[in-house]
Amino acid sequence: MRKILSFHISDPVEFKEQVLLWSKQFNRLAILDSHEVNQKANSKKEYNSYELIAGIDALNEIQLEENCFDTLKQTYDANQDWWFGFMTYDLKNELEDLSSENFDGVKMPALHFFQPRWVLALKEDLLVIHYFESENSEEDIKELVNQVLLTEVDQIKASLVPSIQHRISKEEYLEAVNALKNHIRLGDIYEVNFCQEFYAESTKIDPLETYRSLRKVSPTPYSCYYALGNKFLLSASPERYIKKQGLKIISQPIKGTAKRGKTPEEDYQIKEFLYSDPKERAENIMIVDLVRNDLSRTAAKGSVKVEELCGIYSFPQVHQMISTVVSELREDIHFVDCIKHSFPMGSMTGAPKVRAMKLIEKYEMTKRGLFSAAVGYITPEADFDFNVVIRSIQYNAIDDYLSFMVGGAITMQSDPEKEYEECLLKAKAIKQVLGNN
Repeated sequence: MRKILSFHISDPVEFKEQVLLWSKQFNRLAILDSHEVNQKANSKKEYNSYELIAGIDALNEIQLEENCFDTLKQTYDANQDWWFGFMTYDLKNELEDLSSENFDGVKMPALHFFQPRWVLALKEDLLVIHYFESENSEEDIKELVNQVLLTEVDQIKASLVPSIQHRISKEEYLEAVNALKNHIRLGDIYEVNFCQEFYAESTKIDPLETYRSLRKVSPTPYSCYYALGNKFLLSASPERYIKKQGLKIISQPIKGTAKRGKTPEEDYQIKEFLYSDPKERAENIMIVDLVRNDLSRTAAKGSVKVEELCGIYSFPQVHQMISTVVSELREDIHFVDCIKHSFPMGSMTGAPKVRAMKLIEKYEMTKRGLFSAAVGYITPEADFDFNVVIRSIQYNAIDDYLSFMVGGAITMQSDPEKEYEECLLKAKAIKQVLGNN
């Protein structure tokens, strides 16, 4: 059993920077940041448990390429503690008759989870450290917190990546969107999430400093910095995939994006247009129906509900349309099966889900890996919270390969040129961070 120690933090914003910089000495860590002290809206506070939660250093870990969900279930059941980790998009191949043959420059494992030596949980100005008495004394933990508080917060040293390439050309992108629209016209699918990769080869960045820059430009409620040895995820995600709170399951898919206005009046008009746009609403409602169906597979009878439909939330770069779908987990269902039966998340696939994923594999040129997948944590009480990995950089420091992907929902109403422009809008914050405006 873990013990806990609590501390008052006088400056939570600075403390979060100190945690990041202090953590650099470890090669296994996950730091999840909701940015609630930075922005007072848009973070779905009623469902956010922490301002920041971090798993630091690994006591145990699993790193898998197959039999991932069953192994995760067995690992947790044998050691019901905190576990931080990720599931990549290609776990879909375990769930359906699917494969992934596209190019993979980042080479993340299919699944990675680790049991952290320390869990740092910050809520408002209260820091709680979860630790093992067999590993540390109270004095050790007090010294650990003191080390964090003594960490000097210096200026961000941005890593510039001047040469960012497109995996597919604009012409190829437009052709693919038109081909996907033809599949919709023929009745193969109703909607599909189509993505493209931006990448840089032979490039060196400081992952932590780049993440610091990204979170400054784009403070979002499901941000994450994840280190797995020499592979890194730098995420400024605005989207929650799925959360378990007791028996309650919460999923909050995003579908619908619009740029920010240059003035408050223009900003308001854009939000109103997004809320009433029939194309954007149709995309969102279609995915809400898909999520409802996914959750119903593990839900108590009659418990699946839409708490909010097509809510508009504002972030530094964009406005987003977000819905909230909830259910109550059946008591005979293992929580890992709830994740398994809703994976990958509907907002990043399409409908019908399996057919959409087959077409994604056909028309995209890059293996998604962690993009459009999930990072999060599991608690000793079998609760969990996972984001959707979008607006994120993946980096392989061994191969000096940097990658980020963007995309959007393709429907019968999609204008290929506008879809391409939306991709560029979503890539804007990352390009800005990398000095590639």
